[in-house]
Amino acid sequence: MPGRRNNIRAANLPAPELLVRTQGDGGCELILSGEWTLGALLPRLGTLARAMAERPPAALVSWNCLAIATIDSAGAMLLWRAWGRALPTLLSASPEQLGIFSRIADADREDEQGPPRSKFEWLRGVGDGVMQIARHLLDFIELLGRLLQDGAYLLRRPGEIPQREIFANVYKSGVLAMPVTALVGFLIGIVLSYLSALQLRNFGADVYIVNILGLGIIRELGPVLVAVLVAGRSGSAMTAQLGVMRVTEEIDALATMGVSRSLRLVLPKVLALALTMPLLVLWTTAIALIGGMVSAHLQLDIGYGFFFDLLPKVVPVANLWIGLAKGFVFGIVVALVACHFGLRVRPNTESLSANTTSSVVIAITAVILVDAIFAVASRHIGMPF
Repeated sequence: MPGRRNNIRAANLPAPELLVRTQGDGGCELILSGEWTLGALLPRLGTLARAMAERPPAALVSWNCLAIATIDSAGAMLLWRAWGRALPTLLSASPEQLGIFSRIADADREDEQGPPRSKFEWLRGVGDGVMQIARHLLDFIELLGRLLQDGAYLLRRPGEIPQREIFANVYKSGVLAMPVTALVGFLIGIVLSYLSALQLRNFGADVYIVNILGLGIIRELGPVLVAVLVAGRSGSAMTAQLGVMRVTEEIDALATMGVSRSLRLVLPKVLALALTMPLLVLWTTAIALIGGMVSAHLQLDIGYGFFFDLLPKVVPVANLWIGLAKGFVFGIVVALVACHFGLRVRPNTESLSANTTSSVVIAITAVILVDAIFAVASRHIGMPF
């Protein structure tokens, strides 16, 4: 009944009309009449829009709105768009109609310019960024605290250690990553050796290429390179896995069944990377040294036996332990960052992709920061004098 009553009311309104009167100078006058309201315009909206679009150039057109009985914002907006969002030069309208057109123009201008920006808008952005970082830190500390509680719990009940989950993550994050880390490490060793050889040859210091490769790869390049590769490969996979479980509500289902998400999902990944990363560092470092040794033999004619004999003399074994310690810490950092962002995924695909990207970026940044701390803390350890 309400819809039928509205149709009857619309039928009783005078239909909007558009009369085109040709003038002698080639121009025309468009005379508007009737009810230019939403209810009256709907039946003839397409016809009126085409008629106004087929008019001559704006300079030859005059608009006469004095015969319009009633006009609302819908009719005014239709005319405003037909005029190209500006009042025509030749316009005959009543003061009430001009007031409506003026309000439409002001609203259109505000939409284009947007809300006025305050000169302190940057301060709000800084505050939002600080609050977001603080929320991430609080969630990260909470996750770390849960893992410490789970570790204490497993020490009292070693039979509940999730061995299958740990070994599965060791295989996926360690064994499957060996080919790509070996390839990249071998190429990095070749590049570093080739660039060093070009400079050392100029000074007749060919033998010092062993020092450069040994210290550079064992102490710095090996651990950082593996951490970056693992963050991009395994870290993103961990974040995506937890994010998909978040989207499909599998994590909520585990909580409903009384299963700890940190014990079954997070802790195995952290332990697996903590165990895997030192081994990957050792593997990649060895392959990179082989690549550098091959390049040094081809560029500087340094024998393989001489390289192997000189390497432990110029690179103390403490550098190897520092590299393995870096791998252990990097593994924990990458896994914690990946799980942190995976658990923050909201139930939509956009959040999943955004958190996966953030996980990789933050993990690599954290690895570089931790490496800088290691460099400062161990600056007097393992350095030959």
